[in-house]
Amino acid sequence: MTLPRGFAVRPAAADELGVLPAIEREAGGRFAAIASLADVPEVLMPPGALADALARGQVWVAVAPNGTVVGFAYADLIDGAVHLEELDVLEAFGRRGLGRALVAAVIADARRRGLTAVTLTTFRDVPWNAPFYARLGFRILPADALTPGLTAIFALEAARGLPRELRVVMRCDLDR
Repeated sequence: MTLPRGFAVRPAAADELGVLPAIEREAGGRFAAIASLADVPEVLMPPGALADALARGQVWVAVAPNGTVVGFAYADLIDGAVHLEELDVLEAFGRRGLGRALVAAVIADARRRGLTAVTLTTFRDVPWNAPFYARLGFRILPADALTPGLTAIFALEAARGLPRELRVVMRCDLDR
């Protein structure tokens, strides 16, 4: 994947973790403009999640030419698949391929680990959510195809205030 000149996606360094929550908050603010999500609470990364993911080698950053971190992805291992927990790019740096490149890094991680899928949960109708991932090869999983871990994640999101009827679980099957 070709990024604009000077931009890069690479594994995160420990000293970069501190800037990622601010990127998450700014990126999450885009949801406020969507009427169907007006009453949905802000759900942020659990404390310690990034440090745990970094220890597993599953945090990637998108970096601008001046070295500023402008986006990130982090993943976990759920039921034999890499699960994309979070993907955020600052709005000022959107539409440059950084999100796609971060997803590509997550997919490459799954392949390196010898796994055959990447999963995620996201909003069904938000253009930069499920439709974006569908263009990258993800498909919506029906409820009867969810693994125990994905069922637990979906239930936890609902308990944290994310309306189940607006959310989907998606999977990208990988060729080995």
